[in-house]
Amino acid sequence: MFVLLSARLFTDKIEESSFRAASLVELLHTASLVHDDVVDDSLERRGFFSVNALWKNKIAVLVGDYLLSKGLLLSLNNKDFRTLEILTEAVREMSEGELLQMEKARRLNIKEDVYFDIIRRKTASLLAAACAAGAWSASGDEAGTALMHQFGEKVGIAFQIKDDLFDYGTANIGKPTGIDIREKKMTLPLSTPSNMPTRTHVN
Repeated sequence: MFVLLSARLFTDKIEESSFRAASLVELLHTASLVHDDVVDDSLERRGFFSVNALWKNKIAVLVGDYLLSKGLLLSLNNKDFRTLEILTEAVREMSEGELLQMEKARRLNIKEDVYFDIIRRKTASLLAAACAAGAWSASGDEAGTALMHQFGEKVGIAFQIKDDLFDYGTANIGKPTGIDIREKKMTLPLSTPSNMPTRTHVN
């Protein structure tokens, strides 16, 4: 949706390049969700059993890798090199965000600026790339692509904050809740404002 709506801002008619960009984003996103469920040991996704719940982690990792390769080949075979560059950068950011979150997971004194760095990388980077890919596929304009990347990043940050708040609620959101607190992942509701000193010990 973000790819196609962003493309529509730059053209009256959505072309095949934009549909390919949208397909690439969907394949990469789905691959990341399959891998996330393995990392988080989550047995449910969107109200259904996750891939790893049905076929265990080994197959889930391979399924995620397969989806990732299909997306990359879609762009390579059609010479959508700039779109591929935009999305590959997002995959790198997402991986770094997950690794940073793991590094901070056991510390109960995470500050807001670190929290925002994590969610900018692990979530917002994909939405930013989707908007940028849509803009580029329709216009080939770097300035417009950069603006849409910034827009997508802000939307992605807002989305992740809302998702983290859901983890403390009781609503049925299509995946288990309470995971973050059980795994000692400090999200915004429990983070320390960046201008305040952190406690070195938690009783």
